[in-house]
Amino acid sequence: MAAKNSVILTVTTRTDREIVMTRVFGAPRRLVFEACTKPERLISTESFDDYPGESLNTLTFVEPDGKTTFTNTILYASREVHDAVIRSGMERGAGETYDRLAEHLRTMA
Repeated sequence: MAAKNSVILTVTTRTDREIVMTRVFGAPRRLVFEACTKPERLISTESFDDYPGESLNTLTFVEPDGKTTFTNTILYASREVHDAVIRSGMERGAGETYDRLAEHLRTMA
């Protein structure tokens, strides 16, 4: 199944160096957390040839009423890198990735 760019993903900039991506999944927090951490290892380091340095990614999982709000806050080394990432179209790619996670969650329920 081809991934679609979901309109459910919210991308905001909290500071001039942070990007916050939030998505609500129709699944309990334990399943969303399991889907993100069940592989033998979880790597949360971003580094791209086009952007200097690495980012610090912080994931949170909040579950009111059986649905999980998954928030990924990404802190970049500088405002310039932050702005370049925003201009790169990252919102579309992240939306497609989270759509695939939602499809996977449906198979786990």
